[in-house]
Formats: sequence, C-alpha cells, structure tokens
Amino acid sequence: MRNRSLIGTLVALLLMSGAAAAHAQEVTQAEKDRALQYLESTKKNVLEATKGLSDEQWNFKPAPDRWSVAQVMEHIEAAEDFLRDFTKEKVMSGPAGEPGRDVKKTDEAVLTMVPDRTHKAQAPEALVPNNRFGSSDGSVKHFIESRSATEDFLKNTAGLRDHVTDSPLGKLDGYEFVLFIAAHSERHTKQINDVKADPNFPKK
Repeated sequence: MRNRSLIGTLVALLLMSGAAAAHAQEVTQAEKDRALQYLESTKKNVLEATKGLSDEQWNFKPAPDRWSVAQVMEHIEAAEDFLRDFTKEKVMSGPAGEPGRDVKKTDEAVLTMVPDRTHKAQAPEALVPNNRFGSSDGSVKHFIESRSATEDFLKNTAGLRDHVTDSPLGKLDGYEFVLFIAAHSERHTKQINDVKADPNFPKK
C-alpha cells in the first residue's frame, strides 16, 4: 500500500539512532503551555474530523492504494504510541545534545515541516494499519487515552531538553518529540479531510 508518511523515515532513523554528548537546557513553562495547547488543538481537530461518520464513511477508500479514514486514524494512534514510548524509554535515557543547539529553530522546524504533506516517506510496517482497535468507537477511545498519556508525559517529565536523538529534521530532544507527535496528527488530519473531500465519499 502506497500511503506515505514522514513517520516512516523517522522510525527507521530511531531504530538505528545514537545520541551525542553535551549541554542541557530547561523547557520553560511557556514552552510547555505551547506544546500542551498544540496537543489539545490537534486532538480536537482529529475528533472533529472523525465525528459522526457511518461505518461506510469510516471504511471508504478513495482508491485501492489509498487509506480510509479508519486506517489513517489507526496510523496516527500507532505513531503516537510508538513515539511517546520511544521518547520515554530511549531519548530520555540517552546522552545530551550538542552545546549551543538552537532549540527554538528546531522547534519551529518540527512545527512547520512535519504537517507539510509535500514531504513524503513510506510508512513502516510496524505502523501500517491492521485493525488494531476493531471499531471506530474503539479507535477514538484509544486515541483519547493515548493523547492523555502524551499530555501527562509533557506535564510531569523534567529534563525534556536534556537528551537528543536523530530524526529526519536533525537531532530532536524530548520536548521536540512531543511537538512531533502533535504535528504528525495535524499532518494526517489533513489526510482524513482529503478522504472526506473525495467526490465518491459516501453521503452517510
């Protein structure tokens, strides 16, 4: 299946990643608030984009090689689970980033480039949809729970700037991986809306 996602390149890099030594910076409260707001707004947009769909609409595929709303939603969730767990278990236990790293520039790169669907990469097998959640209700429930876990991680984790890992956007710290999660869901909400805009999308 030819669905494309920046997450594919990221996962490949994460699985082979190493970290470099260095200088730590603290995440400010304003930065945490910004990330939390982004997580909340992108959650709202995902839920609005998938609200009230019939089974036929949920499973409609614009073409054999394109994903349905159900499949895109599952990919968003699988990617969020993967990235959050990877950040908690690997990024946060690795060495620090390089001294003088321009975190604001990298933050903005995540927020700008990840939602941009002109950048393509193949979704890795681990994040290809396989009906993990069984139904639209199960999928939405899991998404809400997963996003809550990501928000809790952001709120309750110290040292989010202390460690970095390679990504398609360069080395990202824990805070930037949280931004990446939200940006990735924004990216694929656009894909859901594209499916819904297809002229053959069921009326109900």
